Amino acid sequence: MQRALLLLLLTSHFLQAQSDFAPSEIEIMRDQWGVPHIYAPTDAQVAYGLAWAHAEDDFKTIQTIMLAAKQMLGQHLGKTGAPVDYVVGLLRAQEIVENHLDDFSPEFVKIVEGYAAGLNSYASHHPDEVFLKKAFPVTLHEVFKAYVLQLAVFDGADRVIRDLFNSDVDLALKGTGSNAIAIRQHKTADEYTYLAVNAHQPLEGPDGWYEAHLVSDEGWNTLGGLFPGSPTVLLGTNENLGWAHTVNYPDKLDVFHLEMHPENKNSYRFDDEWLELDHRKIKLKVKVFLGMKITVKKDAYYSIYGPVVKNDKGVFAFKMAVFDEMRAVEQWYRMNKATNLAEFKSVMEMTAIPGFNTVYADREDNIFYVSNGKIPFRNPAYDWKTTLPGNTSATLTPDYHPFSDLPQLTNPKAGYLFNTNNTPYSATAREENLQFKDYDSTMGYRTTENNRSTRFMGLIDQFDKVSWQDFIDMKYDVSLPDSLLYRININAVFRMNPDLAGKGSEIVKIIQKWDRMAEIESIGPAQSTVFYSHLAKRKEDITIEAVTPDQMIESLIYTNDYFMEHFSKLDVSLGEYQKLVRGDKELPLRGMADVLAAMYSVPHENGKVKGYAGDSYVMMIRYPKEGLPIIETIHAYGASSKPDSPHYNDQMEMFTQQKRKTMTLDIEEVRKNSIRVYSPK
Repeated sequence: MQRALLLLLLTSHFLQAQSDFAPSEIEIMRDQWGVPHIYAPTDAQVAYGLAWAHAEDDFKTIQTIMLAAKQMLGQHLGKTGAPVDYVVGLLRAQEIVENHLDDFSPEFVKIVEGYAAGLNSYASHHPDEVFLKKAFPVTLHEVFKAYVLQLAVFDGADRVIRDLFNSDVDLALKGTGSNAIAIRQHKTADEYTYLAVNAHQPLEGPDGWYEAHLVSDEGWNTLGGLFPGSPTVLLGTNENLGWAHTVNYPDKLDVFHLEMHPENKNSYRFDDEWLELDHRKIKLKVKVFLGMKITVKKDAYYSIYGPVVKNDKGVFAFKMAVFDEMRAVEQWYRMNKATNLAEFKSVMEMTAIPGFNTVYADREDNIFYVSNGKIPFRNPAYDWKTTLPGNTSATLTPDYHPFSDLPQLTNPKAGYLFNTNNTPYSATAREENLQFKDYDSTMGYRTTENNRSTRFMGLIDQFDKVSWQDFIDMKYDVSLPDSLLYRININAVFRMNPDLAGKGSEIVKIIQKWDRMAEIESIGPAQSTVFYSHLAKRKEDITIEAVTPDQMIESLIYTNDYFMEHFSKLDVSLGEYQKLVRGDKELPLRGMADVLAAMYSVPHENGKVKGYAGDSYVMMIRYPKEGLPIIETIHAYGASSKPDSPHYNDQMEMFTQQKRKTMTLDIEEVRKNSIRVYSPK
């Protein structure tokens, strides 16, 4: 009976979607790699087709995101999903949507409606793939709630909430990195403008890239990468211009220590008043055993600053941009539709995207860089890098910096711009770089370099003119600089007397002989990775600046024992140690932490590790003076996350060999060469 009611409900929404979005007018063209090229008369119909195509390839991940938005993840995943449901409630995502839905243009709301209709239609035709009976249909508000949750994660809310509940108020955020490079025609050998789009993300999952090509009669023609649940490309290129993102680290989220009343545990000081915390109960349904569910009610508190977390160190509130601004997805859509630099900058003036460096290039030979952020105006009398006093209006910041205040550069004489998650004050040749003193220090931008930025600057300085092959070689470079800039300083290992390491002496010799390259055949990156990882796990007694000799020797001995136990030898190559794995396919994998072609790995089996984040979706673009961009892309795995699909892992060999597939924005050429053309239902 329940299944019949579910089918009836979904069918009703499906029929409504048919009448509103005419699925028969939408074409999904699958190329030889399974990448969807979606054409429709309107942008909203394209969003419908994208939802359907992406669901065909990864409905599980999209469902997980929507279940989180509906606060139903605990019903699906049990105890591991319930905390996410609580966070959605703690953030008051529903209220954010209700308060700010009118901020969106009607045009974009129609696009999200199309996306939701496409998901609901897919669910109605594939009920056996639906996790929970009440998961579908998803409403417009629920899709926007999913965007609120994703924006909150972009702002760092997940880490801060976790740390506060663990009584840890160290707010330092750490990422895995990304690269973006743009080069003007006078700096290139073939007089094309170059752009490298190379955001380092998990290879799969909610933050894994999905490649799609979106085309409409309303001027949408964009190819690039997006995350599950997104109705638009997040980075990529259209016929006229392209952009890349890297994570930046301005101070986007503030934490406040509330001064609580000595007698009333829910009363806090604000200037000369005592205010009462808003107290609510968040109802959580959690799967516990054999499908049984229990309902748990958990307290949630709110202050004038924002949501509140109580721990054994006190009562803390936090504030971030998504409480005031949720139009980021519309900004990305409008970036898709921009036709020149002036339009692109006009879209960026929305400052709705909470962070990310943006590196841009176009067919008119413009390049542009901005370290973007939704950053509040702040009182310079306070140290905004630390936890702030939560008892004064002086730390309550209602307004945000305009786009013009953000660090940015356009068409430097040096002919190139780049970012590798390094400081925005190092984005081109040294003599043209931005200066820290010219910007509001309370914005909190990073001021340091990293291994990738140091390496890139050394490479680019070699060239008067950069050939296309030079550009490719720089992007795929796997060499570390002479002096390493990892969080923990391990440079002493390259200078120490190996005999001091005792049982770890041979590991020292291997690391010292290593040429700092992370190729498959390299001997040294595997050993240095195990050594460094062991050091990094000892958070209680390792400082960021340096390690003691005893700590270093202990980790060197551990590394010796690790390789003898798992490989019965010490001279293990990177390709023996690190693999790219999906399904029954396992390939040697180059790259390591913080090289330009970065790779971060997790334990696999028998002492081996497998890549989980880093180089994942790579897009290399040339903009000629006339004609469409020349585009090459590659995905670490393939277009589908379904194991029974031929495109589950069909790009892996090319990925590990640094090869790319040729892509085009010419929809007629796509249609002519497609393996399959069909309409969603």
